[in-house]
Amino acid sequence: MIIVYTSDVSPDRPSRRAVLVLLAVTALSLTLELVFGVFGTVRRDGDGWTARDPVPLPEPREVSELSVEAAIAARRSRRDYADRALERRELGQLLWATQGVTDRRSGYRAAPSAGALYPLEVYVVVGSPGVEGLDSGVYRYRPAAHELDRGSAGDVQPALREAAADQASVEAAAVDIVLFGVDERTTGRYGERGSERYVPMEAGHAGENLCLQAEALGLATVPVGAFGDDRVRDIVGAPADQRPLYVFPVGARP
Repeated sequence: MIIVYTSDVSPDRPSRRAVLVLLAVTALSLTLELVFGVFGTVRRDGDGWTARDPVPLPEPREVSELSVEAAIAARRSRRDYADRALERRELGQLLWATQGVTDRRSGYRAAPSAGALYPLEVYVVVGSPGVEGLDSGVYRYRPAAHELDRGSAGDVQPALREAAADQASVEAAAVDIVLFGVDERTTGRYGERGSERYVPMEAGHAGENLCLQAEALGLATVPVGAFGDDRVRDIVGAPADQRPLYVFPVGARP
């Protein structure tokens, strides 16, 4: 650490100003060490979400061996999963199909949105067997950067299962993808019609994309709508203005 004294006093007796500067520098150093050295890079959003250490996802593919028609014909609700971790590319592809940006110039996403207002937020609960290279915990998808923000650590799948009417598939899956809606993004333009109709409709669009993408990847998923809203929000750490609309357990097929 370098100490700088003012020139109007002797080196043996630093001025009050120099002491205050020294204390400020020390406090800043300790803060930076705490933030970056212990917890990693921290980002706090305006909605209250605190994220750490962004996780980049592989670039999504835009061509599949399975046609759209074949994926539609094969789509089924699948509640049984193999004991295999998902690959990161598989998770990235699922998230891209759900809410990924498909046109960088316009910012348009994979699912249609009333007024292109995009009220959906996507969280990923990683449990066991989880995802290769990812710790268990809660993550939030960033469509523009195609990356994940780390939230809370630890396996919360058992708690999410309990919140979802004790449905075994929620805990058995490698991950649970949870869709939330931020009604205010849509009601500001469309009023109550936004929360009553447009936001739930958009969740349906995104959810079907997720299901078809799972079919194309040979994965298994099922839409879950039975859960306690407040409990699910607490488990993932979502802000109060976000309401859960869907839970999708996803895993490899047995």
